[in-house]
Amino acid sequence: MFATLTALLCLGLSVGLRTPEEAGIYRKPSLSALPSPVVTSGGFVTLRCISWQGFDRFILTKEGAHRPSWTLDSQQRHNGQFQALFPVGPVTPSYSWTFRCCGCYRYIHQQCSEPSDPVELLVPGVSGKPSLLSQQGSIMTFGQNLTLQCLSDISYDRFALSKEGGHNLPQRLSERPQTGCSQADFLLGRVSLSHGGRYRCYGGHKFSSKWSTPSDPLDILVAGVLPDTPSLSVQPGPTVAAGENVTLLCQTRSQRDILFLSKEGTMVSPLRLRSKYQAQQYQAQFSMSPVTSAHGGTYRCYSSFSTSPYKLSHPSDALELMVSGPSGDPTSPPPGLKVTSGGSEDQFSTTESGQWKGVQGLKPYQNVLIGISVAFVLLLFLFVLLLIRHRQQGKCRTSAPAQLLMPRKRPSVRRRGDAAMKNTQPEEGVELHPQVGPLPCPGHQGPSCCQTSSNGHLHVPISPSPQQRPTLTSPLGTWGVLL
Repeated sequence: MFATLTALLCLGLSVGLRTPEEAGIYRKPSLSALPSPVVTSGGFVTLRCISWQGFDRFILTKEGAHRPSWTLDSQQRHNGQFQALFPVGPVTPSYSWTFRCCGCYRYIHQQCSEPSDPVELLVPGVSGKPSLLSQQGSIMTFGQNLTLQCLSDISYDRFALSKEGGHNLPQRLSERPQTGCSQADFLLGRVSLSHGGRYRCYGGHKFSSKWSTPSDPLDILVAGVLPDTPSLSVQPGPTVAAGENVTLLCQTRSQRDILFLSKEGTMVSPLRLRSKYQAQQYQAQFSMSPVTSAHGGTYRCYSSFSTSPYKLSHPSDALELMVSGPSGDPTSPPPGLKVTSGGSEDQFSTTESGQWKGVQGLKPYQNVLIGISVAFVLLLFLFVLLLIRHRQQGKCRTSAPAQLLMPRKRPSVRRRGDAAMKNTQPEEGVELHPQVGPLPCPGHQGPSCCQTSSNGHLHVPISPSPQQRPTLTSPLGTWGVLL
Protein backbone atom coordinates (compact mmCIF):
# COMPACT_ATOMS: atom_id res chain seq x y z
CA MET A 1 0.00 0.00 0.00
CA PHE A 2 2.85 2.33 0.85
CA ALA A 3 4.63 1.70 -2.44
CA THR A 4 1.39 2.18 -4.40
CA LEU A 5 0.64 5.50 -2.73
CA THR A 6 4.19 6.70 -3.40
CA ALA A 7 3.90 5.78 -7.06
CA LEU A 8 0.58 7.65 -7.32
CA LEU A 9 2.19 10.74 -5.83
CA CYS A 10 5.05 10.38 -8.32
CA LEU A 11 2.63 10.36 -11.26
CA GLY A 12 0.41 13.06 -9.83
CA LEU A 13 -2.50 10.64 -9.58
CA SER A 14 -3.26 10.90 -5.87
CA VAL A 15 -6.81 11.83 -4.90
CA GLY A 16 -8.06 14.34 -2.46
CA LEU A 17 -6.61 17.59 -1.16
CA ARG A 18 -2.91 18.05 -1.91
CA THR A 19 -0.41 20.69 -0.96
CA PRO A 20 1.75 22.23 -3.71
CA GLU A 21 4.61 20.03 -2.50
CA GLU A 22 2.44 16.93 -2.89
CA ALA A 23 1.52 17.97 -6.43
CA GLY A 24 5.17 17.69 -7.48
CA ILE A 25 6.82 21.08 -7.31
CA TYR A 26 10.34 19.62 -7.16
CA ARG A 27 12.37 19.64 -10.34
CA LYS A 28 11.97 16.39 -12.25
CA PRO A 29 14.94 14.02 -12.32
CA SER A 30 16.64 12.75 -15.46
CA LEU A 31 16.20 9.20 -16.71
CA SER A 32 18.65 7.54 -19.12
CA ALA A 33 19.53 4.05 -20.37
CA LEU A 34 23.04 2.61 -19.90
CA PRO A 35 24.95 1.84 -21.97
CA SER A 36 22.37 2.66 -24.67
CA PRO A 37 18.59 2.71 -25.15
CA VAL A 38 19.09 0.40 -28.15
CA VAL A 39 18.99 -3.15 -26.78
CA THR A 40 19.24 -6.43 -28.65
CA SER A 41 16.40 -8.89 -28.18
CA GLY A 42 16.90 -10.78 -24.91
CA GLY A 43 19.43 -8.24 -23.66
CA PHE A 44 19.65 -6.29 -20.42
CA VAL A 45 19.98 -2.59 -19.73
CA THR A 46 20.35 -0.30 -16.70
CA LEU A 47 18.04 2.69 -16.23
CA ARG A 48 19.57 5.51 -14.22
CA CYS A 49 17.38 8.03 -12.45
CA ILE A 50 19.49 10.98 -11.28
CA SER A 51 18.90 14.40 -9.74
CA TRP A 52 20.68 17.24 -7.96
CA GLN A 53 17.85 17.21 -5.44
CA GLY A 54 18.65 15.17 -2.33
CA PHE A 55 15.82 12.64 -2.65
CA ASP A 56 15.84 9.65 -0.32
CA ARG A 57 14.51 7.26 -2.97
CA PHE A 58 13.59 7.01 -6.62
CA ILE A 59 10.59 5.29 -8.16
CA LEU A 60 10.69 3.77 -11.67
CA THR A 61 7.36 3.22 -13.42
CA LYS A 62 6.73 1.31 -16.65
CA GLU A 63 4.04 2.78 -18.82
CA GLY A 64 1.24 0.49 -19.86
CA ALA A 65 -2.03 -0.96 -18.69
CA HIS A 66 -0.81 -2.14 -15.27
CA ARG A 67 1.88 0.52 -14.62
CA PRO A 68 4.24 -1.64 -12.53
CA SER A 69 6.73 0.30 -10.41
CA TRP A 70 10.00 -0.32 -8.57
CA THR A 71 11.52 1.66 -5.70
CA LEU A 72 15.22 2.01 -4.81
CA ASP A 73 17.02 4.08 -2.20
CA SER A 74 19.17 6.82 -3.65
CA GLN A 75 22.94 6.90 -3.62
CA GLN A 76 25.03 10.06 -3.64
CA ARG A 77 27.68 10.39 -6.34
CA HIS A 78 31.08 11.99 -5.91
CA ASN A 79 29.83 15.15 -7.68
CA GLY A 80 26.95 15.60 -5.25
CA GLN A 81 24.16 14.17 -7.42
CA PHE A 82 21.74 11.53 -6.15
CA GLN A 83 20.86 8.51 -8.29
CA ALA A 84 19.38 5.02 -8.41
CA LEU A 85 20.26 2.29 -10.92
CA PHE A 86 17.41 0.00 -12.04
CA PRO A 87 18.39 -3.21 -13.92
CA VAL A 88 15.86 -4.09 -16.63
CA GLY A 89 15.62 -7.21 -18.78
CA PRO A 90 15.48 -9.45 -20.61
CA VAL A 91 14.06 -7.05 -23.19
CA THR A 92 11.97 -8.46 -26.05
CA PRO A 93 10.26 -6.74 -29.00
CA SER A 94 6.89 -8.18 -28.03
CA TYR A 95 6.21 -5.50 -25.41
CA SER A 96 6.52 -1.75 -25.08
CA TRP A 97 9.41 -0.63 -22.88
CA THR A 98 8.70 2.99 -21.92
CA PHE A 99 9.66 4.21 -18.47
CA ARG A 100 9.53 7.33 -16.25
CA CYS A 101 10.99 7.99 -12.82
CA CYS A 102 10.54 10.45 -9.99
CA GLY A 103 12.31 11.27 -6.73
CA CYS A 104 10.65 11.21 -3.31
CA TYR A 105 11.39 12.12 0.30
CA ARG A 106 10.72 9.39 2.78
CA TYR A 107 9.81 11.33 5.88
CA ILE A 108 8.56 14.69 4.62
CA HIS A 109 4.92 13.85 4.03
CA GLN A 110 5.68 11.70 0.97
CA GLN A 111 6.71 14.62 -1.20
CA CYS A 112 7.68 13.56 -4.73
CA SER A 113 8.93 15.33 -7.82
CA GLU A 114 7.35 15.57 -11.21
CA PRO A 115 7.92 12.49 -13.39
CA SER A 116 10.92 12.54 -15.68
CA ASP A 117 10.70 12.63 -19.44
CA PRO A 118 9.89 9.19 -20.84
CA VAL A 119 12.63 6.83 -22.03
CA GLU A 120 11.74 4.14 -24.54
CA LEU A 121 13.97 1.14 -25.07
CA LEU A 122 14.37 0.19 -28.71
CA VAL A 123 14.76 -3.41 -29.85
CA PRO A 124 15.86 -3.53 -33.52
CA GLY A 125 13.73 -5.77 -35.73
CA VAL A 126 13.97 -7.23 -39.23
CA SER A 127 11.91 -4.84 -41.35
CA GLY A 128 13.57 -2.77 -44.07
CA LYS A 129 16.27 -0.40 -42.88
CA PRO A 130 15.92 3.33 -43.57
CA SER A 131 18.64 5.66 -44.86
CA LEU A 132 20.36 8.36 -42.81
CA LEU A 133 22.09 11.35 -44.39
CA SER A 134 23.27 14.86 -43.69
CA GLN A 135 22.56 17.52 -46.29
CA GLN A 136 25.62 19.48 -45.10
CA GLY A 137 27.97 16.50 -45.48
CA SER A 138 29.92 14.54 -42.90
CA ILE A 139 32.41 17.24 -41.89
CA MET A 140 30.92 20.11 -39.90
CA THR A 141 32.35 23.25 -38.33
CA PHE A 142 31.40 24.97 -35.10
CA GLY A 143 28.24 27.06 -35.33
CA GLN A 144 26.73 25.27 -38.37
CA ASN A 145 23.16 24.03 -38.06
CA LEU A 146 23.13 20.24 -38.18
CA THR A 147 20.10 18.43 -39.56
CA LEU A 148 20.02 14.66 -40.00
CA GLN A 149 17.37 13.20 -42.27
CA CYS A 150 16.04 9.66 -41.89
CA LEU A 151 14.01 8.40 -44.85
CA SER A 152 12.64 5.15 -46.20
CA ASP A 153 10.54 3.76 -49.04
CA ILE A 154 8.48 1.99 -46.36
CA SER A 155 5.59 3.94 -44.82
CA TYR A 156 6.87 4.21 -41.26
CA ASP A 157 4.89 6.33 -38.81
CA ARG A 158 7.86 7.43 -36.72
CA PHE A 159 11.65 7.44 -36.68
CA ALA A 160 14.19 7.25 -33.87
CA LEU A 161 17.78 8.51 -33.94
CA SER A 162 20.56 6.93 -31.91
CA LYS A 163 24.17 7.92 -31.35
CA GLU A 164 26.89 5.52 -30.26
CA GLY A 165 27.63 6.14 -26.61
CA GLY A 166 24.53 8.32 -26.26
CA HIS A 167 21.88 7.75 -23.62
CA ASN A 168 18.93 9.40 -25.36
CA LEU A 169 16.78 8.28 -28.25
CA PRO A 170 14.93 11.24 -29.81
CA GLN A 171 11.91 10.37 -31.93
CA ARG A 172 10.04 12.23 -34.67
CA LEU A 173 6.78 11.57 -36.43
CA SER A 174 7.32 10.87 -40.09
CA GLU A 175 6.27 12.98 -43.03
CA ARG A 176 5.19 11.56 -46.37
CA PRO A 177 6.46 13.69 -49.26
CA GLN A 178 5.03 11.14 -51.68
CA THR A 179 3.06 7.92 -51.62
CA GLY A 180 4.97 4.96 -50.20
CA CYS A 181 7.76 7.09 -48.75
CA SER A 182 8.37 8.43 -45.25
CA GLN A 183 10.97 10.66 -43.71
CA ALA A 184 11.76 12.71 -40.61
CA ASP A 185 14.20 15.55 -39.96
CA PHE A 186 16.17 15.66 -36.72
CA LEU A 187 17.21 19.24 -35.99
CA LEU A 188 20.25 18.94 -33.73
CA GLY A 189 20.98 22.68 -33.51
CA ARG A 190 24.29 24.44 -33.78
CA VAL A 191 27.29 22.16 -33.99
CA SER A 192 29.39 21.75 -30.86
CA LEU A 193 32.01 19.25 -29.84
CA SER A 194 29.34 16.89 -28.49
CA HIS A 195 27.78 16.45 -31.95
CA GLY A 196 30.72 14.44 -33.27
CA GLY A 197 30.04 10.71 -33.41
CA ARG A 198 28.38 7.85 -35.25
CA TYR A 199 24.61 7.94 -35.82
CA ARG A 200 21.96 5.46 -36.91
CA CYS A 201 18.20 5.71 -37.32
CA TYR A 202 15.25 3.32 -37.08
CA GLY A 203 11.72 3.23 -38.46
CA GLY A 204 8.64 2.19 -36.50
CA HIS A 205 4.84 2.03 -36.65
CA LYS A 206 2.20 3.47 -34.35
CA PHE A 207 0.94 1.32 -31.49
CA SER A 208 3.76 -1.16 -32.10
CA SER A 209 6.89 -1.82 -30.09
CA LYS A 210 8.69 -3.30 -33.09
CA TRP A 211 11.35 -1.28 -34.92
CA SER A 212 13.22 -1.70 -38.17
CA THR A 213 16.76 -2.81 -38.87
CA PRO A 214 19.19 0.07 -38.16
CA SER A 215 20.32 2.28 -41.02
CA ASP A 216 23.91 2.28 -42.21
CA PRO A 217 26.06 4.35 -39.85
CA LEU A 218 26.69 8.04 -40.53
CA ASP A 219 29.80 9.65 -39.06
CA ILE A 220 29.65 13.34 -38.13
CA LEU A 221 33.12 14.89 -37.87
CA VAL A 222 33.73 18.27 -36.24
CA ALA A 223 36.52 20.31 -37.83
CA GLY A 224 38.54 22.98 -36.06
CA VAL A 225 38.90 21.11 -32.77
CA LEU A 226 42.65 20.45 -33.13
CA PRO A 227 44.86 23.52 -33.61
CA ASP A 228 47.03 22.42 -36.55
CA THR A 229 46.35 23.02 -40.26
CA PRO A 230 47.68 20.38 -42.68
CA SER A 231 48.88 21.13 -46.20
CA LEU A 232 47.64 19.45 -49.38
CA SER A 233 49.61 19.20 -52.61
CA VAL A 234 49.20 17.34 -55.92
CA GLN A 235 51.57 15.63 -58.31
CA PRO A 236 52.18 16.06 -61.22
CA GLY A 237 50.03 19.21 -61.00
CA PRO A 238 46.51 20.60 -60.50
CA THR A 239 45.70 20.25 -64.23
CA VAL A 240 46.09 16.78 -65.74
CA ALA A 241 44.84 14.84 -68.72
CA ALA A 242 42.42 11.96 -68.37
CA GLY A 243 44.24 8.67 -67.90
CA GLU A 244 47.19 10.08 -65.96
CA ASN A 245 48.21 9.04 -62.46
CA VAL A 246 47.67 11.67 -59.77
CA THR A 247 48.82 11.71 -56.14
CA LEU A 248 47.40 13.97 -53.42
CA LEU A 249 49.82 14.40 -50.51
CA CYS A 250 48.45 15.48 -47.11
CA GLN A 251 51.02 16.30 -44.43
CA THR A 252 51.29 18.05 -41.07
CA ARG A 253 54.10 18.84 -38.65
CA SER A 254 51.91 17.99 -35.64
CA GLN A 255 51.97 14.45 -34.34
CA ARG A 256 48.81 12.95 -35.81
CA ASP A 257 48.21 9.30 -36.69
CA ILE A 258 45.09 9.77 -38.87
CA LEU A 259 44.66 11.93 -41.99
CA PHE A 260 41.39 12.54 -43.85
CA LEU A 261 40.76 13.54 -47.46
CA SER A 262 37.40 15.02 -48.42
CA LYS A 263 35.89 16.25 -51.67
CA GLU A 264 33.52 19.19 -51.57
CA GLY A 265 30.02 18.92 -52.96
CA THR A 266 29.64 15.18 -52.42
CA MET A 267 27.73 13.06 -49.91
CA VAL A 268 30.56 10.52 -49.84
CA SER A 269 32.28 10.04 -46.49
CA PRO A 270 35.89 11.27 -46.43
CA LEU A 271 38.76 8.86 -46.90
CA ARG A 272 40.81 8.03 -43.83
CA LEU A 273 44.42 6.81 -43.70
CA ARG A 274 47.08 6.21 -41.09
CA SER A 275 49.94 8.65 -41.39
CA LYS A 276 53.61 7.85 -41.83
CA TYR A 277 56.39 9.94 -40.36
CA GLN A 278 58.75 11.00 -43.12
CA ALA A 279 60.89 14.09 -43.79
CA GLN A 280 60.01 15.48 -40.34
CA GLN A 281 56.28 15.45 -41.16
CA TYR A 282 53.33 13.10 -40.75
CA GLN A 283 51.91 12.38 -44.17
CA ALA A 284 49.67 10.13 -46.26
CA GLN A 285 49.41 9.73 -50.03
CA PHE A 286 46.07 9.47 -51.81
CA SER A 287 46.69 8.21 -55.35
CA MET A 288 44.22 8.16 -58.24
CA SER A 289 45.05 6.00 -61.23
CA PRO A 290 43.93 6.54 -63.86
CA VAL A 291 42.00 9.78 -63.39
CA THR A 292 38.83 10.71 -65.27
CA SER A 293 36.65 13.79 -65.28
CA ALA A 294 34.77 12.31 -62.27
CA HIS A 295 37.87 12.94 -60.14
CA GLY A 296 37.83 16.65 -60.85
CA GLY A 297 36.78 18.91 -57.99
CA THR A 298 37.89 20.67 -54.81
CA TYR A 299 39.73 18.69 -52.14
CA ARG A 300 40.75 19.40 -48.54
CA CYS A 301 42.51 17.30 -45.92
CA TYR A 302 42.39 17.11 -42.12
CA SER A 303 44.38 15.50 -39.32
CA SER A 304 43.11 13.63 -36.26
CA PHE A 305 43.83 11.04 -33.59
CA SER A 306 42.68 7.42 -33.90
CA THR A 307 41.51 7.58 -30.28
CA SER A 308 39.11 10.44 -31.08
CA PRO A 309 38.51 10.28 -34.85
CA TYR A 310 35.51 12.62 -34.76
CA LYS A 311 37.64 15.60 -33.69
CA LEU A 312 39.47 17.08 -36.67
CA SER A 313 42.02 19.79 -37.22
CA HIS A 314 41.42 22.91 -39.25
CA PRO A 315 41.04 22.17 -42.97
CA SER A 316 43.93 22.55 -45.38
CA ASP A 317 43.73 25.13 -48.14
CA ALA A 318 41.42 24.06 -50.93
CA LEU A 319 43.05 22.26 -53.86
CA GLU A 320 41.27 22.39 -57.21
CA LEU A 321 41.94 19.38 -59.46
CA MET A 322 41.07 19.82 -63.14
CA VAL A 323 40.96 16.84 -65.50
CA SER A 324 40.96 17.53 -69.23
CA GLY A 325 39.85 15.02 -71.83
CA PRO A 326 36.74 12.99 -72.60
CA SER A 327 34.23 12.89 -69.79
CA GLY A 328 32.88 9.62 -68.52
CA ASP A 329 29.31 8.47 -68.38
CA PRO A 330 27.59 10.78 -65.84
CA THR A 331 25.25 7.97 -64.77
CA SER A 332 28.08 5.65 -63.78
CA PRO A 333 29.94 5.87 -60.48
CA PRO A 334 33.37 7.53 -60.48
CA PRO A 335 36.32 5.27 -61.20
CA GLY A 336 38.36 3.69 -58.45
CA LEU A 337 40.44 5.83 -56.12
CA LYS A 338 43.60 4.04 -55.13
CA VAL A 339 44.87 5.08 -51.74
CA THR A 340 48.39 4.46 -50.52
CA SER A 341 50.05 5.15 -47.19
CA GLY A 342 53.64 4.06 -46.88
CA GLY A 343 53.95 0.58 -48.33
CA SER A 344 50.30 -0.47 -47.98
CA GLU A 345 47.79 -0.02 -50.74
CA ASP A 346 44.02 -0.11 -50.72
CA GLN A 347 41.66 0.73 -53.50
CA PHE A 348 38.37 2.51 -53.06
CA SER A 349 35.41 3.01 -55.35
CA THR A 350 32.17 4.93 -54.97
CA THR A 351 29.01 2.88 -54.59
CA GLU A 352 25.42 3.95 -55.21
CA SER A 353 24.88 4.34 -51.47
CA GLY A 354 27.61 6.96 -51.32
CA GLN A 355 30.18 4.82 -49.41
CA TRP A 356 33.72 4.14 -50.66
CA LYS A 357 34.59 0.49 -50.42
CA GLY A 358 37.79 -1.42 -51.11
CA VAL A 359 38.14 -3.42 -54.33
CA GLN A 360 41.01 -5.35 -55.81
CA GLY A 361 42.33 -4.40 -59.26
CA LEU A 362 43.26 -7.06 -61.84
CA LYS A 363 46.75 -7.20 -63.28
CA PRO A 364 47.23 -7.44 -67.10
CA TYR A 365 48.24 -11.10 -67.14
CA GLN A 366 45.14 -11.94 -65.12
CA ASN A 367 42.95 -10.31 -67.76
CA VAL A 368 44.70 -12.41 -70.46
CA LEU A 369 44.12 -15.61 -68.50
CA ILE A 370 40.46 -14.77 -68.07
CA GLY A 371 40.08 -14.14 -71.81
CA ILE A 372 41.77 -17.45 -72.72
CA SER A 373 39.60 -19.35 -70.27
CA VAL A 374 36.40 -17.88 -71.72
CA ALA A 375 37.50 -18.72 -75.28
CA PHE A 376 38.36 -22.30 -74.28
CA VAL A 377 34.94 -22.82 -72.67
CA LEU A 378 33.18 -21.53 -75.80
CA LEU A 379 35.23 -23.83 -78.10
CA LEU A 380 34.53 -26.81 -75.85
CA PHE A 381 30.82 -26.04 -75.97
CA LEU A 382 30.86 -25.90 -79.79
CA PHE A 383 32.80 -29.19 -80.00
CA VAL A 384 30.26 -31.00 -77.80
CA LEU A 385 27.42 -29.56 -79.89
CA LEU A 386 28.99 -30.81 -83.17
CA LEU A 387 29.70 -34.23 -81.64
CA ILE A 388 26.07 -34.67 -80.60
CA ARG A 389 24.84 -33.64 -84.04
CA HIS A 390 27.29 -36.02 -85.77
CA ARG A 391 26.11 -38.97 -83.69
CA GLN A 392 22.46 -38.21 -84.46
CA GLN A 393 23.20 -38.17 -88.20
CA GLY A 394 25.10 -41.47 -87.88
CA LYS A 395 22.07 -43.09 -86.28
CA CYS A 396 19.89 -41.93 -89.17
CA ARG A 397 22.16 -43.66 -91.74
CA THR A 398 22.03 -47.04 -89.99
CA SER A 399 19.13 -49.45 -89.79
CA ALA A 400 20.32 -51.74 -87.01
CA PRO A 401 22.22 -49.95 -84.27
CA ALA A 402 23.17 -53.19 -82.60
CA GLN A 403 25.41 -54.07 -85.55
CA LEU A 404 27.13 -50.75 -86.14
CA LEU A 405 30.57 -52.21 -85.71
CA MET A 406 30.03 -55.25 -87.96
CA PRO A 407 30.68 -54.30 -91.58
CA ARG A 408 29.33 -56.92 -93.96
CA LYS A 409 29.38 -57.29 -97.72
CA ARG A 410 26.01 -57.47 -99.39
CA PRO A 411 25.06 -58.46 -102.95
CA SER A 412 24.25 -55.46 -105.04
CA VAL A 413 21.13 -55.16 -107.13
CA ARG A 414 21.82 -53.99 -110.62
CA ARG A 415 19.23 -51.55 -111.88
CA ARG A 416 18.66 -51.35 -115.61
CA GLY A 417 16.03 -48.81 -116.34
CA ASP A 418 12.48 -48.95 -115.10
CA ALA A 419 12.17 -52.64 -115.84
CA ALA A 420 14.85 -53.47 -113.28
CA MET A 421 12.95 -51.51 -110.70
CA LYS A 422 9.88 -53.71 -111.16
CA ASN A 423 11.83 -56.97 -110.97
CA THR A 424 11.55 -58.10 -107.37
CA GLN A 425 13.19 -61.51 -107.92
CA PRO A 426 16.75 -61.87 -106.74
CA GLU A 427 19.42 -62.47 -109.27
CA GLU A 428 21.52 -65.57 -109.30
CA GLY A 429 23.65 -65.82 -106.19
CA VAL A 430 21.53 -63.37 -104.24
CA GLU A 431 19.24 -64.50 -101.46
CA LEU A 432 16.67 -62.09 -100.06
CA HIS A 433 15.14 -62.66 -96.67
CA PRO A 434 11.41 -63.06 -97.20
CA GLN A 435 10.49 -60.96 -94.12
CA VAL A 436 13.03 -58.19 -94.40
CA GLY A 437 12.08 -55.01 -96.20
CA PRO A 438 13.29 -51.46 -96.05
CA LEU A 439 13.89 -50.54 -92.39
CA PRO A 440 12.70 -47.20 -91.09
CA CYS A 441 15.20 -44.69 -89.67
CA PRO A 442 15.39 -44.87 -85.87
CA GLY A 443 13.29 -42.15 -84.36
CA HIS A 444 11.79 -41.06 -87.71
CA GLN A 445 8.42 -41.61 -89.34
CA GLY A 446 7.80 -42.02 -93.02
CA PRO A 447 10.51 -42.82 -95.59
CA SER A 448 12.81 -45.79 -95.08
CA CYS A 449 16.57 -45.81 -94.90
CA CYS A 450 16.88 -47.12 -98.44
CA GLN A 451 18.77 -44.59 -100.48
CA THR A 452 19.26 -44.27 -104.20
CA SER A 453 22.76 -43.30 -105.14
CA SER A 454 23.63 -40.89 -107.89
CA ASN A 455 24.63 -43.73 -110.23
CA GLY A 456 21.18 -45.27 -110.10
CA HIS A 457 21.80 -48.12 -107.68
CA LEU A 458 19.29 -48.82 -104.93
CA HIS A 459 20.94 -50.02 -101.73
CA VAL A 460 18.65 -52.43 -99.87
CA PRO A 461 19.54 -53.77 -96.41
CA ILE A 462 19.24 -57.57 -96.54
CA SER A 463 19.73 -60.09 -93.75
CA PRO A 464 22.33 -62.72 -94.61
CA SER A 465 21.62 -66.44 -94.47
CA PRO A 466 23.32 -68.47 -91.78
CA GLN A 467 25.41 -70.35 -94.30
CA GLN A 468 26.75 -67.52 -96.39
CA ARG A 469 27.19 -63.80 -96.43
CA PRO A 470 25.58 -62.42 -99.59
CA THR A 471 27.11 -59.44 -101.33
CA LEU A 472 25.67 -56.67 -103.39
CA THR A 473 27.64 -56.14 -106.57
CA SER A 474 27.82 -52.68 -108.02
CA PRO A 475 29.75 -51.30 -110.98
CA LEU A 476 32.14 -49.68 -108.50
CA GLY A 477 32.99 -52.93 -106.75
CA THR A 478 31.98 -54.79 -103.66
CA TRP A 479 31.28 -52.78 -100.48
CA GLY A 480 30.28 -53.79 -97.04
CA VAL A 481 27.00 -52.31 -95.85
CA LEU A 482 26.93 -51.10 -92.28
CA LEU A 483 23.91 -52.35 -90.41
